[in-house]
Amino acid sequence: MTRLVLIRHGESVSTVERRIGGVRTCGGLSPLGRKQAEALAARLARTGEIQADLLVSSTIRRAVETAEIIAPALGELPIEQIPDLGEHEPGPDCDGMTFDAFIERYGQPDWSGDPYLVGFPGGETLAGFKHRAATALHLLAAGHEGATIVVTCHAGVVDAALRSFLNVSMAGVFELSTTNTSLTELSHNPPRWRLLRYNDAAHLEGLPHETPHA
Repeated sequence: MTRLVLIRHGESVSTVERRIGGVRTCGGLSPLGRKQAEALAARLARTGEIQADLLVSSTIRRAVETAEIIAPALGELPIEQIPDLGEHEPGPDCDGMTFDAFIERYGQPDWSGDPYLVGFPGGETLAGFKHRAATALHLLAAGHEGATIVVTCHAGVVDAALRSFLNVSMAGVFELSTTNTSLTELSHNPPRWRLLRYNDAAHLEGLPHETPHA
């Protein structure tokens, strides 16, 4: 049986600053984000609930830093970075913009609209992002059958994974709110994928929900 454990990165500097944080401008984890990742690492070391064979990260700084923090709890596995597991690509014009400036310039996107048309100007459409991330996850799982694969990634990638592996609509129908450093786990016992848990963030008890905005 193949196990795929998806971990959303800890809170990012981009989120605290209310900016679009693509691979070009991501400032990594906020102080709270580091505490969240450290809490997850402590949980994994204490419980031994994940006996990982492979640790994978997107190439975006906040995901890499999350992987670096939890790696000791997973037996100091090397971190394999896969660019296609990055968040929805905003493109060079939008990367680093504040959310307010983006909405003022382009309006509020309708993320439940036509995924082949909705996206970032100069960046990816929603369909392009979902296809890219889901393909990377399917290739990763197919290349490591029977393994337990831990992936530090992004809320959008978790959404793409659930929609793809569980065979539901690419966009709309439901909305996810994936917590920083939460665990989402799927298993594959051919021919079916099964969702074992979503948004498991028990290790965050006692930590603030988010850094207050200035």
